[in-house]
Amino acid sequence: MSKKLIKKLHVMRDLTDINLELEPLKALADRELASIYGLTGMVYTPHIDAYMQVCLKKSEALACLKVQGYLPLSEVEIITTALDMLHKGARNNTVFEYQGNEYKRRYSPLKLSKSGKNVQKWAKFWLLQLPNGKVDPNWEREVREIWPSYFLIRTIEM
Repeated sequence: MSKKLIKKLHVMRDLTDINLELEPLKALADRELASIYGLTGMVYTPHIDAYMQVCLKKSEALACLKVQGYLPLSEVEIITTALDMLHKGARNNTVFEYQGNEYKRRYSPLKLSKSGKNVQKWAKFWLLQLPNGKVDPNWEREVREIWPSYFLIRTIEM
């Protein structure tokens, strides 16, 4: 069997190591993001890129630990699955009530065409709305932690 087909199983220590790796990168990425806010065009963002790569590694470890039964599915994952089943064709920014809370369907570009002008694939996720109409920041943080690849835009290689 090819080594490429065998995925390494994660242990809880991997998650601790990844969290330690994320801490300094988060501060650098936030500072870098603040410095480029409002700029347009191609911007070199090594700290944000490094932070996102470690976020992807953490997401993979979390998913692996959940599949192995070491960690339970989060409330975000359970509610997202239920809402996806109930509202398959929901449009962007549509709000639905579920178990007394309101959830907003969001789409973000996941893959762009080579020219970057057309979206080839969309990421779909749900955000919990607070009574004041704003998005719950803790819910959004958890969505970004579980599915960080939803917030990276890639071009399709032709």
